[in-house]
Amino acid sequence: MTDHSSFEIFLIAPPGLEQPLFAEASALGFANVRQIPGGVSFDGGWPDVWRANLMLRGATRVLARIGSFRAFHLAQLDKRARKFPWGEVLRADVPVKVEVVTNKKSKIYHAGAATQRIERAISEELGAPISAEAEVTIKLRIDDNTCIFSVDTSGEGLHKRGHKVAVGKAPMRETMAALCLRACGYDGQEPVLDPMCGSGTFVIEAAEIARGLAPGRSRSFAFQSLANFDAEGWQAVQAAAPAPRETSLSFFGSDRNTGAVEMSAQNAERAGVADLCTFTHAAVSDLQRPDGPPGLVMVNPPYGARIGNKKQLFAVYGALGEVLKSRFSGWRVGIITSDTQLARATGLPFLPLEAPIAHGGLKVRLFRTNPLP
Repeated sequence: MTDHSSFEIFLIAPPGLEQPLFAEASALGFANVRQIPGGVSFDGGWPDVWRANLMLRGATRVLARIGSFRAFHLAQLDKRARKFPWGEVLRADVPVKVEVVTNKKSKIYHAGAATQRIERAISEELGAPISAEAEVTIKLRIDDNTCIFSVDTSGEGLHKRGHKVAVGKAPMRETMAALCLRACGYDGQEPVLDPMCGSGTFVIEAAEIARGLAPGRSRSFAFQSLANFDAEGWQAVQAAAPAPRETSLSFFGSDRNTGAVEMSAQNAERAGVADLCTFTHAAVSDLQRPDGPPGLVMVNPPYGARIGNKKQLFAVYGALGEVLKSRFSGWRVGIITSDTQLARATGLPFLPLEAPIAHGGLKVRLFRTNPLP
């Protein structure tokens, strides 16, 4: 199936960040990009699937639609699943796992029973082993009695860039960081500073964007284990990725935790952007405006949901706001927090709020400003 017939390709987004993912997919030139709840879809062939995994910073996963049929009861699902051309996509020697989502409008509503039927069809008709640990996942959505099959072509979530070993507690995923940077208007043409940098995610993502590095350059993907994988075609997609750019920009992270500063520096080194990044040990109140042009201050401070006492956090947010207002004229600010009162404690002039974002079981929001006066 390495033919160039077109099918639907679905990009999963963190809920609430569909819009910046739509903008990113459109900017990369994918065909007929559509924003839908939970993500973005577009039309393409397998080389587009490979390029999406390699190049997209904001997608959580890339799913390829591989076929559909109608089924009104389990016996029909069983029969049609056995006739499905699994061998066009799956290999008999590669383990598979099956995940089923049903909805109320379908006569088949028992996801567990449907999962068993699909697993049995794949193992008996194709001979592929079924394993809960498999990297290759078939996803079935039963919607209004239509069974829609997709394969997860990414494997490990795309936030795993392949070069970050060290993470602190309550980490921000790279995919979400990239979308939040984009939602703040960041396009790789200005410095970025994070005064509570943790493991350095915002700073490193921003530096990679400025340098034009492909986010998937250091890792492998589940599509490399599919029956239709074409190694030469994949090499061509990798070779066509833009070469890294020269940039004179600088990126800054600071944290009051010495361990976080060391961790960030190591992560930047592995990502190949250590020369662009400066990490320092400093409290928020000691934050100094870097020399050079204004840019974006991007910060994911503690919310109190996980860490520490909320009363103390009001003082932290207040101090952050004071420093930014007094020293960062001309810079824009993006703050991610689950607590509107804490955000307001900064005293910063925020723009109207966008939709909430799902993040690790919490609902958070991105508070943005125009350039500060």
